[in-house]
Amino acid sequence: MAAPAMEANLSAAPATQEGFGRASFQRFSAAILRNRKATAGLLLLLFLAFVAAFPQVFTRVDPNAAIYPQAVGPSGAHWLGTTQVGQDVYAQLIWGTRLTLIITVVAGGGATLLSVLFGVAAAYFGGMVDRVLSVFIDIFLIIPTLPLLIILAAYLTGAGTVAIIAALIVTGWAFSARQLRSQGLSLRTRDFLEAARVRGERSMYVIFAEILPTMTSLLVANFMGLATYMVATAAGLQFLGLGNTSEVTWGTMLYYAQNNDAIQGGSNPWWALAPGFAVVLMGVAFALLNYAFDEIGNPALRAVRRPRARRAA
Repeated sequence: MAAPAMEANLSAAPATQEGFGRASFQRFSAAILRNRKATAGLLLLLFLAFVAAFPQVFTRVDPNAAIYPQAVGPSGAHWLGTTQVGQDVYAQLIWGTRLTLIITVVAGGGATLLSVLFGVAAAYFGGMVDRVLSVFIDIFLIIPTLPLLIILAAYLTGAGTVAIIAALIVTGWAFSARQLRSQGLSLRTRDFLEAARVRGERSMYVIFAEILPTMTSLLVANFMGLATYMVATAAGLQFLGLGNTSEVTWGTMLYYAQNNDAIQGGSNPWWALAPGFAVVLMGVAFALLNYAFDEIGNPALRAVRRPRARRAA
């Protein structure tokens, strides 16, 4: 009778694990919806993602078409005015959302992946591997970020999006790697890792199936923090004229607006103000989600809700 019972337990295990994963996702979703910062950041980011995916819903104008009156202010025909060569600023703002968001997400994801590879590997393997990787991480932490970014982007001038993403990933992963290493060191002696080693599990399995799931909130928070950094830094590099200035992004809009004295000359201040505000808006969306994940993952940061005073009988 023991064998059929064991078979029944084994057959029920996948369903139990599936139910546990669904329940965990539901609890996580409910925690996000209960947090006002997370809800606001998520809605704002979803709106920007929709604009990036379907820009033609918001404008039918070609952002590169120089066929309109030059350097005119906002009007019914051109909501944000036109550039010095007769391009529609509103169309450039809408179409620039796509490439700006792609750079932010890909660079943030790439930097997060590098931080996981170096930080978690250093903590798990320890010994000489930890010492070598820690020195490598410290080197990138010591190097001044802005000069290195400018040098990398300058050497890759003309490569466009790939150059900006590569420069951001190379210079943005080290701080998160240090955080993940510290977290990984606190997990090295946990019982579930020792049990996995005793079972003879491979190192990659232990890292990806045992360690990383316990760091989910930290990984998400690191990605959100890196994305906030990436959107501002990418716009700053493009504002300096690095990368491919022929691509339509919010950073290249700022570059051309500055070169043509959009604000100082008074021709069309919205040429510079609109993309600047959009960069801030995307940064705020990621920052709100980052703060919210910190509060969700760290009970000490959650606001204490005081129960309402009961009415006197």
